[in-house]
Amino acid sequence: MYPSRVHPRELLFVDEHLVIMNKPSGLLVHRGWDNDDDVALFRVRDALGGRHVFPVHRLDRGTSGALVFARDREAASQLSRLFEAGHVEKVYWALVRGRPPDEGLIDYAVPRAEGASRVPAVTAFRVMGRSPVDRCSLVEARPKTGRLHQVRRHLKHIHHPLIGDVRHGSGAINRRYRAEYGLHRLALHAASIAFTHPITGEALSVMAPLPDDLRAPLSALGLSPPQEAP
Repeated sequence: MYPSRVHPRELLFVDEHLVIMNKPSGLLVHRGWDNDDDVALFRVRDALGGRHVFPVHRLDRGTSGALVFARDREAASQLSRLFEAGHVEKVYWALVRGRPPDEGLIDYAVPRAEGASRVPAVTAFRVMGRSPVDRCSLVEARPKTGRLHQVRRHLKHIHHPLIGDVRHGSGAINRRYRAEYGLHRLALHAASIAFTHPITGEALSVMAPLPDDLRAPLSALGLSPPQEAP
């Protein structure tokens, strides 16, 4: 018997073919990116009694939210095709510096992987709220392509980098938000994911509740995503 490290609220959807997890910030998807002993794949596997699962897409270590695993090779293959074809709708919530336009479309090529050549990448965005206490905004981002660090790179490209982003943001601003608002993570959350179930053919749409380590700083900034509104 495998001990489970998954809180029940972290498993958003489970059937015989798929699992969707609400991944915490700070957790890798699998050990291929580092040598961590605790990764999302292990948590989901152990929660299912040790049965192997297949990661079909990625979230950065610092990003929380909806993460899909397949429970068999056929589902993994079909899901991978859906992601590659752009038939998966992903919605992210991002806390960014400054005050972006109310909405827009970012069409800017980014590297497919570290050190690789640039490939086309498109992200639609809209402002969900502007903080009344600091110069920052909560943005909904909908990537139309799936490139490495796409949302982070695109928001930096329009001069509104994510707060808490050590690679693409400002160290001084990140430190101030840690001290003043208790934000100790990348301010990016994969809020929902939607696609056609690869085996049953049914429409599947899953929301990932905002974790406390992001909800509390947003509240201190006077910002509330739709599902958090009173």
